[in-house]
Amino acid sequence: MKKVSVITVNYNNADGLKRTLESLFAQTFTDYESIVIDGGSTDGSREIIENFADRIMYWVSEPDGGIYHAMNKGIRQATGLYYNFMNSGDLFEDPTVLENIFASDPTEDILFGKYASDRHPKGVAYPTPITMLTLYKTHPNHQASFLRWTLFNDHLYDETYRIASDWKFFIECLIFRQCSYAHLDVIVARYDQTGISSVNQKLYEEEREQILHLLLPDRIYADYIYLGDADSPLLKLTPYFNRTRGFQQLIYGITYALIRFRSLFVRELGQLH
Repeated sequence: MKKVSVITVNYNNADGLKRTLESLFAQTFTDYESIVIDGGSTDGSREIIENFADRIMYWVSEPDGGIYHAMNKGIRQATGLYYNFMNSGDLFEDPTVLENIFASDPTEDILFGKYASDRHPKGVAYPTPITMLTLYKTHPNHQASFLRWTLFNDHLYDETYRIASDWKFFIECLIFRQCSYAHLDVIVARYDQTGISSVNQKLYEEEREQILHLLLPDRIYADYIYLGDADSPLLKLTPYFNRTRGFQQLIYGITYALIRFRSLFVRELGQLH
């Protein structure tokens, strides 16, 4: 059994696929297997896969039912202790990533590394400790995560969702199944922000709401949304605002003036254009 199964999903992103595979095959740690699930690309992706075929444990190029169907196809072929999903266009940050993570033989169910992007070049770590509120406010980066194979024994990704199924899976594992996890001080991935979950925020929010309704009883859901929205820096100052009525009026006046100023500024700016 290999230590890591790196599953790469691709559809018509030949250049991204090539860069992703090159970043994997450059790793100094070699106890891994590469699995490529291509959705029947017509842009030369298949030829790239064939060029690397001697280094890929399993690959297929055929139409699929979306990214989670493709990820599940990869999972069914994987034989590693941990699974990582480094899809086309996503890159391992440097050649020592896997070595830095697995030299110490971790045992936790989920390993969370850091991810980098154009907006966050120095890397972003997932918050700790992880609670339901953490998951409500943020979405773990699957490119920077490693999930133990046992999590998928009888529980694959829900293919009824287009872009939020991995978020649902993390909630089920970390909250309802109480899986163990560890944070790694390693930038694992530089991820491609042109993916569907990055550019279709409206669909993502709709699917999140559907998932929360599915997982939480209605009465808990209502309170949970309220608590999640209430967890803001301004509302944390409420005890200070409530000390005296005069102080409340002062804060109200300042806030109202700032809102008015912003509205006037935006209107004037619009007229200039």
